[in-house]
Amino acid sequence: MSAPTPDSAIPAPHGSKRVHEPRRADCPWCGSARLRNRLRTGDLRRHRPGLFTVDECRDCGHTFQNPRLTAEGLAFYRRAVRGAPRDPATERVLALHAVRRRRRAAARAMLPFGEPESWLDVGTGLAHFPQTAREYFPYTAFDGTDLTARVEKARALGRVDEAHIGPLTDPRVMAGLAGRYDVVSLLHHLEHTTDPRAELHAALDALRPGGHLLIETLDPRCVFAALFGRWWLPYDQPRRLHLMPRRNLRAELEERGCALVTAGHRAAHVPHDLAGLTALALSQTLPAPDTPWRAVPPSAFRRHLRTVLLRAGIPLVAAAALTDLALAPVVRHTPFANAYRIIARKP
Repeated sequence: MSAPTPDSAIPAPHGSKRVHEPRRADCPWCGSARLRNRLRTGDLRRHRPGLFTVDECRDCGHTFQNPRLTAEGLAFYRRAVRGAPRDPATERVLALHAVRRRRRAAARAMLPFGEPESWLDVGTGLAHFPQTAREYFPYTAFDGTDLTARVEKARALGRVDEAHIGPLTDPRVMAGLAGRYDVVSLLHHLEHTTDPRAELHAALDALRPGGHLLIETLDPRCVFAALFGRWWLPYDQPRRLHLMPRRNLRAELEERGCALVTAGHRAAHVPHDLAGLTALALSQTLPAPDTPWRAVPPSAFRRHLRTVLLRAGIPLVAAAALTDLALAPVVRHTPFANAYRIIARKP
């Protein structure tokens, strides 16, 4: 077992001031005190230490991590740690929302509005989406923001023209972006932000008058979320902090004077619910993996046994994934749809 490096310090126990903020007694979206617990879970995907709670507002349906991780806690759980285990099946299933076909569909959704002069992709990472969108908008200037230096690498690769490191809500970032863009895209980004309403307002501020905001995000009212509980892969605790019902975003955008051009689940549904359930259940059922934060490493036999059984379980995950794809044409029209897309025009 490899020892953790100094930059991968293990966080303090659950509930500590170092890792968690104080628990909220009200909804961060509407302020209601009528909260109910939706689930408690560990880090099912990366097996890092800690316990995380997700609450739901009974009034507006906003679903959020409570207590929320501190900046230090978020940095730990998002950071790559040498020696940390990763189950390939789970990672591949979770990545389905970013496959090339889905990126192309999101870009095509903007074709009816003509070719924009400038486009900002928020939370772009390595800018795979701008790279794909150029197929349809070859004369558009694409810029990107991200919390990490990956966006600088994307600029070096020629995928974006300008790279900005930091949250869109940072005044230093926004100072050079306000009122510059015809399109701003937030693709599966809001659920990772500490303040999605502020992020939404910042995205609108970056738009020119008459510009379009493209949003894709997860729907906490998906029936699969209620059925599967903590085994619903899109919860992805502790990395996803907020899940917002579509009606909440619609109301917020309309309050800012935006006209909703389109809003629905059909095009945004990601068919990975059954495959995600299978992959997570398989990973948790098998012998625990070796991790840098275990006091006593598992024996060589248990490590080998886990590897063998994970490989043997891949056909089960594949079968569940095929079932997801087969059901998708029907599911995307029902309350089982797990994501939605909104396109709004700034006044």
